Amino acid sequence: MSADTAAQAPATERERLLTPPYAGGGVPLLGHAWKLVRDPLAFLARLRDDGDLVRLRLGPKTAYAVCDPELVGQLLKSPDYEVGGPLWETLEVLLGKGVATSNGAPHRRQRRMMQPAFRAERIADYAAVMEEEARATVARWEHGDTVDIGAEMFRTSVRIISRSLLEVDSIAQKADAVSDALHTVFEGLYRRMVLSVGPFYRLPTPANRRFAKALAHLHALVDEILAERHASGAKPQDLISMLLEATDETGAPLSDREIHDHLVSLVVAGAENVSSSLTWTLCLLAEHRDQESRLVEEVAVATGGRPVGFADIGGLAHTRNVITEALRIRPAPWILTRRSVTETELGGYAIPANADIVYSTYAMQRDQRSFAHPLEFDPDRWLPERAGELSAAAMIPFGTGNRKCPGDHFSMAEFAIILGTIMPRWRLTPVTGTDTSAKIGITLHPKRPLMRVERR
Repeated sequence: MSADTAAQAPATERERLLTPPYAGGGVPLLGHAWKLVRDPLAFLARLRDDGDLVRLRLGPKTAYAVCDPELVGQLLKSPDYEVGGPLWETLEVLLGKGVATSNGAPHRRQRRMMQPAFRAERIADYAAVMEEEARATVARWEHGDTVDIGAEMFRTSVRIISRSLLEVDSIAQKADAVSDALHTVFEGLYRRMVLSVGPFYRLPTPANRRFAKALAHLHALVDEILAERHASGAKPQDLISMLLEATDETGAPLSDREIHDHLVSLVVAGAENVSSSLTWTLCLLAEHRDQESRLVEEVAVATGGRPVGFADIGGLAHTRNVITEALRIRPAPWILTRRSVTETELGGYAIPANADIVYSTYAMQRDQRSFAHPLEFDPDRWLPERAGELSAAAMIPFGTGNRKCPGDHFSMAEFAIILGTIMPRWRLTPVTGTDTSAKIGITLHPKRPLMRVERR
């Protein structure tokens, strides 16, 4: 319903819209924010029991949680809602006004400028870097070593992004520092999202100082990359050059601030999200040896024993299903928000203008109303003959509509090449001290994914 339609609608029609019920479990003063801090995954997983669309009290604010996948699809495709709300307001501290956080004409302009970097023919070129970096990762390991798989996957993902899309070594050389900084920032951002007590976060507490230092470090690194490119005068065929040379309909170029924000968004999505998903996938395979064996055998048949390459991906159907199932059961981006731009309705419920809307891919993708035996790791659920069991609306790991991640094909190729490189050579086994429970931040990743690596 558009703003004009809502304004012209008879009062009786507006009155027929329902007011969403409040979710259960709120506490005085903090409302549901306490549960979103203490145990958000469990809280969100049961939220649909209270209704398909419910209200949450987050301190003094009211938010609307959309729990039904079909309604989430309507939310994401309707012009009555835009990227906004507590998540994106919080993320602006990190991402600025880049393609991830902008709306309307600025978003379309920025996306158009970035899209050529993710065309199919470019991904085939990037795959050579993916192959090299995956092989370099496994070549560093020694039989019997205990490695932090999360750190290894982050380092590998950062190097792939920096060498393929950016063609700079600055980020790759500082991958560990970038990882530490991002994890500190993401943990702090999540607290700021669910507990709106802004003045508290300006106090010089140890946690706030760590957050400010990590955030400044990330921005300084990206500024350094841009300064180096300007100073060198080099124009490689990479994303930085595309952004520096791009112009809008009026012939105006992007500002350095806009390019900076794009690069931060790229590192966050291409390193943090990808590495978290890879780490979860490796942890799940270590827990399900039958699926691991099938993946190893498939890669061997597809490659004949040589190193896996981009041309082999089409023959790795089970590997693709393993990746898809890992993205379903352990999504990295797990809670997202929107904001209504007008007084509107969703599923027969009244939504006021400027309302904060929350939805959780984690909850949707693990809901028994959408997937049979949802907590089981079952890659075969993605076989064509079982398509009737699936809920397409509930499975949106890369988003949907005009906000779908432009790097989805890039990421899927990266997943397949890295898994196809690691698994035939190394068997990963949890050790004492391994903790694969979820660490809560803006993204989810295993708390302590330590693995012993043993040659096959």
